[in-house]
Amino acid sequence: MPQLNPAPWFLIMALSWLTLALIIQPKLLPFIPTNTQPTKPTTTTHIPSWNWPWT
Repeated sequence: MPQLNPAPWFLIMALSWLTLALIIQPKLLPFIPTNTQPTKPTTTTHIPSWNWPWT
């Protein structure tokens, strides 16, 4: 069964990962996203504790 022979597929996988890591990724990282989210202050709401009648 040719699917069990990793010889041709391992080289293809290794070359594709090296291409992604060394060529494509450094070109994509410098791009600044155009739709940046504005920073909003975080508001914390105080939730009162529940007074249990048996405590």
